[in-house]
Amino acid sequence: MKKFLFIQRSQRGGERQPPSPAQMQEMFAAFNAWKEKFKANIVDMGGKLSSSGKVCSASGVTDGPFVESKEIVGGFMIVAAESYERALEVARESPGVMMPGSTVEIREITTS
Repeated sequence: MKKFLFIQRSQRGGERQPPSPAQMQEMFAAFNAWKEKFKANIVDMGGKLSSSGKVCSASGVTDGPFVESKEIVGGFMIVAAESYERALEVARESPGVMMPGSTVEIREITTS
């Protein structure tokens, strides 16, 4: 079984309105249904990343934000699947890709 890193990206907030409590309940229900359907594939749910951090380089350590960007890396997870096609199926059905301006980047984790 291969492992894949899913990187959740979204557009910067801008003028977008936050979801209502009813919309939040719908989003959580969809996410929980997706998580149950693909529980055999989800190795590590990862989590949401904070908006601050550190950048380490040969010249030292600096505070984030890291790069001026239109996108925000909001979270990650590790998924096991027999192929890229199966990993894509898991990602396509993710509630995270259903939100406007959101994507899931899929990268195979190699062992050699």
